[in-house]
Amino acid sequence: MDFTLPPEIDDTRRRIRAFVEARIMPLEADPAAYDAHENIAAPQLERLRAEAKAEGLWALAMPPERGGRGFGRIGMAACYEEMNRSIFGPVVFNAAAPDDGNMFVLNALATEAQKERWLQPIVDGTVRSALAMTEPAPGGGSDPAGMMRTTATREGDRWVIRGRKWFITGAGVATHFIVVARTSDDPRRGLTTFLFHKDQPGWRIVRRIPIMGPEEHGGHCELEFDGLEIPDEDRFGEVGRGLKVVQVRLGTARLTHTMRWLGLAKRCLEIAQDYVGEREAFGQRLADRESVQLLMGEAAMQIDIGRLLTMHAAWKLDQGDFARAEVSAAKIHVADTLNACADTAIQLCGARGYSKDTVLEWIYRYARQAKLVDGASEVHKMVIANAFRRDGVDHWSWGV
Repeated sequence: MDFTLPPEIDDTRRRIRAFVEARIMPLEADPAAYDAHENIAAPQLERLRAEAKAEGLWALAMPPERGGRGFGRIGMAACYEEMNRSIFGPVVFNAAAPDDGNMFVLNALATEAQKERWLQPIVDGTVRSALAMTEPAPGGGSDPAGMMRTTATREGDRWVIRGRKWFITGAGVATHFIVVARTSDDPRRGLTTFLFHKDQPGWRIVRRIPIMGPEEHGGHCELEFDGLEIPDEDRFGEVGRGLKVVQVRLGTARLTHTMRWLGLAKRCLEIAQDYVGEREAFGQRLADRESVQLLMGEAAMQIDIGRLLTMHAAWKLDQGDFARAEVSAAKIHVADTLNACADTAIQLCGARGYSKDTVLEWIYRYARQAKLVDGASEVHKMVIANAFRRDGVDHWSWGV
């Protein structure tokens, strides 16, 4: 593949970088810019969102007719990396999980009527959304097809949902939901997806689950469904094809995580480089010490590898390939890289890195989830192993 970005994408990337540095990063040092869950507070967020939209830096993956820019995954990769050089970045540009993945799958698979009702408000930024899939044990986690317990039973022209979900990102502020439920015992075609509004009766948020790190807006919630009725017109996709809907969403959504995490990893090294470039000990700058150079060089190399893996997977997705093994490889490596870069930067910055004088401790706590969200690293290694078992030496092909 050619790594040269088209002019429109590169121009957008540069404008995002300038926006992030001038308007978003300064807020990170202002305690008043944080909400109670350590993300950007609503007043600052709404102001910045209006500015980003006015500058054409909004919902890049959505079609122009819906208010986006129509970028493919390669364009998303280049721009999302720039957005997440700030801990507040992606949500400002309407490119944060879970809205980003939900917009993508609704745009790809919803009917025109569903797009107008359920997708457009998310693109416009007037509502937030959530995907309700993961369940408490013994329900569906990494194996939703085989273990999902939440059911959808057809009663006339409506479906009745009963069950429980948890760790549903963004549910606390979401208005539009996608819920995955079992509609039959067929091992391959037993799941169906549905759309519902937060004001519909028959469900509730049981709790917002406390976590170790900073949270996305709306947190990670446990939900109970005790008779939510959904009209058949709000069924999302064919009956029994819910797993397909989930796979279409997660393939790109997993890769958008790596795009964003690369920006955070780069920011860690930027902070560390600034510090070791000025700090002296025993008559020498830390940056001139070989031990420090080894740590910085290793971290920078791992970011390079992660960018190549991410761009390769993005390119394959743009060619129409499912790129399951490539996406899994990128997610494993970039999750590890983000954790390593945050740890390295804190170590090099010493007490300053461990303090709240920089955003390193925020990134460090946030980074640990990267090895878990949208599939644990061990599950993704199984995906790669199964691809190799299927393809043999052709697993490492150049493409034709």
